[in-house]
Amino acid sequence: MRDGATSMTKPIPGPHPAPHPPRAFTPPQGACDAHCHVFGPADRFPFAPNRTYTPPDAGLEALEQLQERLGLSRAVLVQASCHGLDNAAMVDALERGRGRYAGVAMIDQSFTNAEIGRLHDAGVRGIRFNFVAHLGGAPELDEFWEIVDRVAPFGWHVVLHFDAKDLPTYTELLDRMPCPFVIDHMARVPVAAGLNQEPFLTLLDLMAEERAWVKISGAERLTADGLPPYDDVIPFARALIAAAPDRILWGTDWPHPNVRAMPDDGDLVDTLFAVAPDEATRHQILVTNPERLYDFATR
Repeated sequence: MRDGATSMTKPIPGPHPAPHPPRAFTPPQGACDAHCHVFGPADRFPFAPNRTYTPPDAGLEALEQLQERLGLSRAVLVQASCHGLDNAAMVDALERGRGRYAGVAMIDQSFTNAEIGRLHDAGVRGIRFNFVAHLGGAPELDEFWEIVDRVAPFGWHVVLHFDAKDLPTYTELLDRMPCPFVIDHMARVPVAAGLNQEPFLTLLDLMAEERAWVKISGAERLTADGLPPYDDVIPFARALIAAAPDRILWGTDWPHPNVRAMPDDGDLVDTLFAVAPDEATRHQILVTNPERLYDFATR
């Protein structure tokens, strides 16, 4: 159902108030933040009654200011769990972006094909499922497959947000996917466990599959102490780039819900230089790959 009972809603802080511009490199024309959100404003786009956290407003105007400061010109707006299945805030931002943004929605079985078509016309190109325990846990799998089968004909992909420890248990599910799938935030692997931990080896194995994509985002979540310069995350991102450079996405995760320490988005852009020091690889990650998955070039 699209509505839920009210639950405990933890308030969370807003994003860094004054992130610095990138210092390590200048993002290329058409560079895309492939994972960010819009929150509210709540007086126009109320948060879901069954949300697990309550963010401050972080709407399109704030996102546009961030994009300008970071030297980015495109973005993928991922529906956040605090808005539940009401994609209105995200769709409003897509429409006002006039082709600069693409969307990833959250839907359930009650959405009609006509509603899915309207989301597609607005710029939505994928759906997202949370499997993360603190965000509600795994979806009911019969419903999951029904929704996946309904959006696949639109050419959409499926974004999957896992807890690292659970990823190895879902390899059969991923093998069955009828469309491309994207693993959020490097599967949230605990970097202190090293490159040879089972969840990361599973993720690397998945990247041999042409349907598999991964976001090398979430450095502030994965690093052992939560603080920059996130050096312990860099070997993981580099290994994923080496495995499948044509299926890597990068994003800030702005405005950073539920982080241990609020990052400076300028630091996150600079981390991409450490991960991909050559200009051609950064262009592929920031421009070519998101253009291919989200068809920016045709809109």
